[in-house]
Amino acid sequence: MSKKNQFISMKQVSVKDSFFSPIQKTVVDVMIPYQEKALHDEIPGVRKSHVIENMKIAAGESEGEYYGRIFQDSDLAKWIEAVAYSLILKPDPELESRTDEIIDLIGRAQRPDGYLNSYFIAAAPERRWQNLSDCHELYCAGHMTEAAVAYYEATGKDTFLKICCRLCDHIDNRFGPGKITGIPGHEEIELALMRLYRVTGEERYLKLASYFVDERGKDPDFFLKEEENRGWSRTNYVSKLSPAYMQNHKPLREQDKVEGHAVRCMYLLTAAADLAAETDDEILLAACRRLWDNMVEKRMYITAGIGSTARGEAFTEDYDLPNDTAYAETCAAVGVCFFARQMLEAEPCSRYADVMERALYNGTISGMQLDGTKFFYINQLEANPEMSAEVYGDEEYTPERIGWYDCACCPPNLARLMTSLGTYVWSSGEDTIYSHLFIGGEVFFDMGGGVRILLESRYPWEGGAVYTVDPDAPGAEFTLAVRYPGWCSGMKVSVNGEEVPDSALGKDGYWKISRCWESGDQVACHMDMPVRRVYANPLVRADAGCVAFMRGPVVYAFEGIDNGEALQTFRIPREGEAQILPYDPELLGGIVALKIPALQKEIPESLYLGQPCPEKPVTLTAIPYYAWSNRGLTHMRVWMEEA
Repeated sequence: MSKKNQFISMKQVSVKDSFFSPIQKTVVDVMIPYQEKALHDEIPGVRKSHVIENMKIAAGESEGEYYGRIFQDSDLAKWIEAVAYSLILKPDPELESRTDEIIDLIGRAQRPDGYLNSYFIAAAPERRWQNLSDCHELYCAGHMTEAAVAYYEATGKDTFLKICCRLCDHIDNRFGPGKITGIPGHEEIELALMRLYRVTGEERYLKLASYFVDERGKDPDFFLKEEENRGWSRTNYVSKLSPAYMQNHKPLREQDKVEGHAVRCMYLLTAAADLAAETDDEILLAACRRLWDNMVEKRMYITAGIGSTARGEAFTEDYDLPNDTAYAETCAAVGVCFFARQMLEAEPCSRYADVMERALYNGTISGMQLDGTKFFYINQLEANPEMSAEVYGDEEYTPERIGWYDCACCPPNLARLMTSLGTYVWSSGEDTIYSHLFIGGEVFFDMGGGVRILLESRYPWEGGAVYTVDPDAPGAEFTLAVRYPGWCSGMKVSVNGEEVPDSALGKDGYWKISRCWESGDQVACHMDMPVRRVYANPLVRADAGCVAFMRGPVVYAFEGIDNGEALQTFRIPREGEAQILPYDPELLGGIVALKIPALQKEIPESLYLGQPCPEKPVTLTAIPYYAWSNRGLTHMRVWMEEA
């Protein structure tokens, strides 16, 4: 049973957007080549990846020992997936040829039975499939499979696809009903199998994805029993953490809170939402809705970051959202986009697009330096350079982006998201085209006849967007559904200058414009875009008495480089109005900054006082959160005390 609403493919859309096109260009021209060098260990002064060398060792073409994390293969796979999308954006025969060589190397490393994992082939062949909890064989297989599907769709070459079909056939022969019981400790294979099912039409991949989703939670002690039975352990965390850490505490259909490792949770829910829509499984979809609501309403940062603790990169409790120790892994925000996209396919509703948009403009791209060569693993909402990794005890806690990580999952994950960005903007059903994001570009649909739509905007700095519709045949009849953003308090829509009545705004948050379309018809949108004060729920202890600022989908932050490093000495009066500065193309790659009136406390000599410190009026500068830490080491805060 196919979905009633589906997102477009890469080849249907081109992104031509004043905000995201420069980011895509940086990813394609700088980030992907940089990451290629990192994977080949060719960048001096950064952590070694060794992932290509590991694959050569597994293929018997190089001597030496495996180096790095047990899941290094996934870094390579995500990079290949990003390359696939980049080849659609910008053909590059030399990059494609080098990638073909890497794919051939992967094929030579694959075992005759279809097994593929460089660590276990090179370092521990006798232990393969014995530790599903934290050896990540299924996770790596999933990323390889996603990359193979993307590369096939981009280039038409099926070498990698055949490799991963053999790999997934091997997995299918081992796991499932009447076979060995097993589920991945780190979800990913589930959503990859859904993609493989669509490109091949093989029902067994759909059934295997369903098995992995449905089997989870049937035995909460599965991973503990596995550890006890095998008699060895790579880590000792399985016995220390609850089954909820790997979303195995109860069947997914019974869960009501997002729990455990945030990225694992997002990948599971992405697959579940995809599966629910594909099979019309209302019970599974209802669970996805519950978990979405819990995540968004009680466990998500204003930037759409998730996972508030470094201990396990995980969710904690409702409303526990500390700012300075926020984990908010870049991969987790990427996962939020995946989950939101699948929920939009299952049931188009603006609330999913609102969160996807917030993640895209804030919690994902904050993970990359504007020049594309340095990265954040975590995304704090308050940074104090004195409280660095040495204090927190984790490499990831750095107030400056770095060139590579021991665990380098985030850089290629962000690269594949940004290069595939066009596939998040539009979807279509039988007679409706949905515009979920105001990202400029051109798209093609087959609505019983070809339809091209050009979307032009200066979003997110300006609140206007214009759609120009060009059907192949005049009088094409369909509905164009344009999202009413949740951040917007006033939106007007017109068709060829005639205002669309409010009655066209549906409960799902989309303006529904149904008509027979002629070439050159234009839909114009205007959204009021004032600066908004945002307040957290009073149960969020970290934000009590504080205010944050947004304009459109963009969250703003205050940096010490603009305002002085003692950001905690400022209070923002409630009655003050923010000034929106003109767009500055020279500042941080081109931004709209804010000027905000504030009060600054004088700093006394004494540690404790018997009366409040005197204050003086000052003006603060706020910049988009995603752009912080691009001008050197500095303090940063998103939430500021309100007077």
